[in-house]
Amino acid sequence: MTHTTVDTNGVRLHVVQAGPETGPLVLLLHGFPEFWYGWTAQIDGLAEAGYRVWAPDQRGYNLSDKPDGIDAYQLDTLVADVVGLIDAAGQEKAIIVGHDWGGIVSWWLAVSHPERVERLVILNVPHPAVTRKFIRQYPGQLLRSWYIAFFQLPILPEWIMGANRSAMLARTLRTSSRSGTFSPNDLAQYRTAWSQPGSVRSMINWYRALIRRPPARRPSVRVTMPALIIWGIHDQFLKQELAQASLRLCDDGRVEYLDTTHWVQHEAPQRVNELIQGFTAYTLSRPSSRM
Repeated sequence: MTHTTVDTNGVRLHVVQAGPETGPLVLLLHGFPEFWYGWTAQIDGLAEAGYRVWAPDQRGYNLSDKPDGIDAYQLDTLVADVVGLIDAAGQEKAIIVGHDWGGIVSWWLAVSHPERVERLVILNVPHPAVTRKFIRQYPGQLLRSWYIAFFQLPILPEWIMGANRSAMLARTLRTSSRSGTFSPNDLAQYRTAWSQPGSVRSMINWYRALIRRPPARRPSVRVTMPALIIWGIHDQFLKQELAQASLRLCDDGRVEYLDTTHWVQHEAPQRVNELIQGFTAYTLSRPSSRM
């Protein structure tokens, strides 16, 4: 792995890169409250298989820029960051893999810039167009998503999440995953990332922007490129039915259910790598789509 910074959309993002320069470009987009480190097993596995892997710290996280204000974290802006990364790699398209919030960005990239997405892989997060409708139909999902409302409060979420070197965030990772998923060393890495100045506020601002500055309406929210949804069935935050509801918005999609929690790529790394590689293997035998 090599560490670098990439200029995109007015910010500088820290990006971990691996794999042959000529391999198909794969962008791994992490969710809350992670950073590039959450993809370690996928970076190694995909790079060894011949893919060119980029795993950024998205804006507001770890070593990437942390612009002030809620407006800087609107979904369309987050998508523009990813388009800029594809441009910086000199590619027309990329294989996009997103988990949690990274999956929301990935869904919206596929909707708003389908010409930039070769294939789409989503881990444990629904299509943005599904969530609000689903919450109205299934009140149980509202209870699971209570933290989104909490994050709309001023100051208090930052104070609680940042206290004692983000002890609450570390506890959330431990209690929402299978025992042993996150080692003491893993949690130390995360706590170092969360302690970067402005990180906790910036991470929470993603949620504030989604509610207060929703993305621009699109003529269609359908996903036209091939899509694979990987879903851990023991997710404490998101109901399993969200996967099927999201699949109905895909022209060419399928769902693979795994016996994991929300942290699917951590708990079943080999299987996740196999699914990604099987879904995208054809790209290894053809020239990359350089600009």
